[in-house]
Amino acid sequence: MIDQTLTLADGRTVGFSDYGKAGDAPVIWCHGGPGSRLEAAAAGVAVQALGLRVISIDRPGYGLSSLNTGRSIADWSPDCLAVADALGVDTFMTAGMSTGGAYALSVAANAPDRVKAVVTGCAMTDMRHPEARASMPGPTTHGVWDAPSREAALAIAADTFGEDGGRMMGGLEGLPEADMVFLTHPDYAAGAEASRAAMFANGVQAYVDDRLADGVGWVSFDVGKVRCPVIIVHGESDTIVPVVAAHHTASLIPQAELRLFRPLGHFSVGEPVVAALVELAHK
Repeated sequence: MIDQTLTLADGRTVGFSDYGKAGDAPVIWCHGGPGSRLEAAAAGVAVQALGLRVISIDRPGYGLSSLNTGRSIADWSPDCLAVADALGVDTFMTAGMSTGGAYALSVAANAPDRVKAVVTGCAMTDMRHPEARASMPGPTTHGVWDAPSREAALAIAADTFGEDGGRMMGGLEGLPEADMVFLTHPDYAAGAEASRAAMFANGVQAYVDDRLADGVGWVSFDVGKVRCPVIIVHGESDTIVPVVAAHHTASLIPQAELRLFRPLGHFSVGEPVVAALVELAHK
């Protein structure tokens, strides 16, 4: 793995990790929220033996990337393309986990000549859909969406997570067994502290910016412009982003293939996501 930063034309910094080597099939990894480039560490190492190169990028405000307050989902596409250009990567797949699913799809919609395929894992959908929006659990997501100001949203998020993310793992009661096995595995625990520090590098600001961006729905990009193959992976036991989101996204993309896994939850779909990427890379 190589951690790198790139200075963008507007002066912002974007951080990313590069797992693999030139010549392997490149995948731009779009992390969850809160999240960071470090989310892809396990997958990035695993897929190198399978001929994939994973490039995991910090969204604004996470990890090594500068804040970009007021950003939309589509605003991230130029950041992604700038990293690809800097690495000499012309075409690539995108993979988006949870919050990152919308970002993976937006790049495919905005740069259809460069994105060869998309895989999403337990991803959120267009939150203008009433059933999907209502299905999202917990007071924090809805509290941020409904907050009267960004300042109020920041206070809600800080109360839930703590400014440094120290309370992030609270409130995870009721997760399916597959998720608990993943979260308590020694490999996950070994990187948990570094991941938490990267997620909350700017306190809860990046998380709030993510929620404010997805709370208005997919208004900043046209998902109908996604022309490449899309595989939607979702755990049917997901309690964080219930499976109704996957069904709705599949209804918006005619060529999408929906793959549901009954025992899996939100955090435990890594293996089928990687399997889908390998499958698409070799088509």
